[in-house]
Amino acid sequence: MLKAVLFDFNGVIINDEPLHDKLLEQVLIEENLRPKPGEFRELCLGRSDRVCIQELLERRGRVVTPSYLNELIARKAQAYVEKISALEKLPLYSGIEDLMFKLPQCKFAIVSGALGTEIELVLERANLRSRFSVIVSGDDLTISKPEPDGYLLAIERLNQEFPDLQLAAAECLAIEDTFAGIQAAKAAKIPVVGVANSYPFHMLQRCANWTVDYLIDLEIDRIQDSFATVPV
Repeated sequence: MLKAVLFDFNGVIINDEPLHDKLLEQVLIEENLRPKPGEFRELCLGRSDRVCIQELLERRGRVVTPSYLNELIARKAQAYVEKISALEKLPLYSGIEDLMFKLPQCKFAIVSGALGTEIELVLERANLRSRFSVIVSGDDLTISKPEPDGYLLAIERLNQEFPDLQLAAAECLAIEDTFAGIQAAKAAKIPVVGVANSYPFHMLQRCANWTVDYLIDLEIDRIQDSFATVPV
């Protein structure tokens, strides 16, 4: 039985990845380093700022202390909050509330490398915060997708929040838009829907259990019917 749906955030809840690309470019410029076209897509989609910024710097021969890395992450996060707060309308993807409405028996969680302040800001403005029982963010882990730790932590926290739930990975569904996210969910033994918001449908179809162009297209009844037999 499907008991929980675990959503990625960037690229699934909100279309903010172009903004993250620009903000990371700004971090490099402020460090007197040159951005490279396509590098965000190669290194950062689906991964946390911590891992992404560190690798961007290391590629350029720059090694920073953990405290300075934290400062760079905080600087980018502040810029993100300012940009998002200034938007009259958030660039949210459709289908989130529709999916939740169709799954009244499920618990919902966020599993993302984004910082908690960024996630909370968007969910509050979108009137979605109360729908998510658990948020696992980049503040909770030092490692990033494609490692499964974020998903495993979300299951653990949902079981702490709802002791009678007795949630197992095979009773969850992950919603992801990147290869790193799909790999993380599958490594945690969680079936995953790939949404073609960041990569073409045919590329995600090769690695996700189900693939849709838009989340609103997801045939949730069919997924529920076959859920117990889906290979991870």
